[in-house]
Amino acid sequence: MSSSKVMKLITAILETILAIPVLGGLIVIGTLYWALGIMFILHLVTLILSVINKEKFYGSVVGLITSCLAWIPFLGWALHLVTAILLYITALKKEQKPHEVTQFPA
Repeated sequence: MSSSKVMKLITAILETILAIPVLGGLIVIGTLYWALGIMFILHLVTLILSVINKEKFYGSVVGLITSCLAWIPFLGWALHLVTAILLYITALKKEQKPHEVTQFPA
C-alpha cells in the first residue's frame, strides 16, 4: 500500500470522527479550532503524496475545502461526512494497472 493511500485512510478515519455530530463539534471547539488546521495540513500532505504517486486526489481537495469551512455548524458536519466517504473510496479502490504491451524480439 502506498504512502498516499495510508494517509488517505488516516485522514478518512479522522474525518469520520469529526463527522460524529456532538463529538466532532466538541473536538473542534475544545481544541480552539486547531483540529481544523491540523486536518488542513494532513490533507495537504496527502494531496502532495497522491500527486507524486499519480493517484486520484479529489478527496484531499475536498478535505482542504472542508478544513476551511468546517467552523460553520451544520455545514461542517456534512462536509466532514462527504470528505470521509471520498477518502475511503480513493484509499480502498484498487488501482488499475495499464495493459502492458509485450514486444517480441525481431
